[in-house]
Amino acid sequence: MSKHARAGSRATRPSRTPGATSQSGPTGQTGPTRRTRAGGKRRADRGDRAPRGPRGSRPLAFAAALGLLGFGAAWVYLAHDPPANAAAPAAADARPPAEQRAARAAERDPFQGLPEVSERTRAKIPADARQLILVTGKAKDSSESTATLYSRPAAGTDWLKSQSWPARNGAKGWSTERTYGDLTSPEGVFALTDAGGLLAKPPGTKFPYDQDSGFVASGLGVNGESLSGSFDYVVAIDFNRRTGVSPLDPTKPEGEQKGGNIWLHVDHDGPSQGCVGIPKAAMQKVLETLDPAAKPVIVMGPKGF
Repeated sequence: MSKHARAGSRATRPSRTPGATSQSGPTGQTGPTRRTRAGGKRRADRGDRAPRGPRGSRPLAFAAALGLLGFGAAWVYLAHDPPANAAAPAAADARPPAEQRAARAAERDPFQGLPEVSERTRAKIPADARQLILVTGKAKDSSESTATLYSRPAAGTDWLKSQSWPARNGAKGWSTERTYGDLTSPEGVFALTDAGGLLAKPPGTKFPYDQDSGFVASGLGVNGESLSGSFDYVVAIDFNRRTGVSPLDPTKPEGEQKGGNIWLHVDHDGPSQGCVGIPKAAMQKVLETLDPAAKPVIVMGPKGF
């Protein structure tokens, strides 16, 4: 068969384009019409473009990207340079920040919890003392006072008030230079280390306690009142005494002239010759509470001393 015959046979094959129709041409040959070929070409063109996605998707993606860039730029601007009206809410709340308020609340009391006492006297309180009895006289020459029990959780922290009781001191008030028989109570800060009494120690007493029949007062008080029961419970005030022994010990290291045997004891409803008297129940509370490990002291004198 000649090459021309084969070529002609291919020309007479029906179109493979799906859906094409045939009609007789001028030469009597059959084949796809011009419209059919054009339609097939258009469909083929659409098929070539199909993987590119719907028309208009690229502009939308471009617009979205521009929007994200604009949002990011606005966020950076606000973070570094907020608008003027953004400061309005802050200006309306003039309180300091919460952390500053907490720091101020934690500031120490300038009086360390002892407003009745001068700075000079507070400075004499041992730094390691954690228990304190404050005896505050009404006046320099008054025998009426108030005894208050204080404690603090750790050395150097502020004092916390516990209980208060009415108290009596020397008939002629207070003195920083006390002498024997002048009827004043010594003013100052003194340690508390030893206890005793006519009665057995209250449960929980931690002080060294000397129960002795020698704790019996003789005679009458300054105003003629009975002294019975005054020494049922006693805590020695370390003024001109030897520590670590019974309150009955007569030793006076600084001489007889200053006097001694100054005690915290049961009140006998009258002024003393130099001791401090508080109610019997208060004495029991003191003995149950004070602990030598807390280095207790008594701070005593007129208000503001």
